Amino acid sequence: MRILLDTNIILDIALQREPFYDSSANVFKLIDKNKIYGFVTATTISDIYYIAKKAKNHQLAVLFLKNLISIIDILEIDFKIIENSLKSPVLDFEDAIQVEASKKNDIDYIITRNIDDFKYSNIKAVLPNVILELLKNNSK
Repeated sequence: MRILLDTNIILDIALQREPFYDSSANVFKLIDKNKIYGFVTATTISDIYYIAKKAKNHQLAVLFLKNLISIIDILEIDFKIIENSLKSPVLDFEDAIQVEASKKNDIDYIITRNIDDFKYSNIKAVLPNVILELLKNNSK
């Protein structure tokens, strides 16, 4: 299974945001154990750095990103993804980029806490606990 992690999921871990931390961290554990393949867009990396740096500091933001990219893959953003995102019915441009990059890279699910932001997406968006339950049921 190939999943794209929305920025909010990664920030839940980076900033240890409760009550979201545990479910997001459990998704990362499955990625780390190679049970699922995790991806983010290149634009998400810069967003994470900016927010983590403001909340913590430069050194911690960089350390977190180094650890992050050691277990997930980064989807490239090219002209066609930007062009399609500008035409997308997904209202938030950042989310539209994630959807278009997901379509181009055969992503199965977008993991997010903001399901409504992806209501016009061709890629199903689910909460972290939903993907955990789905994987649990598939392993039985």
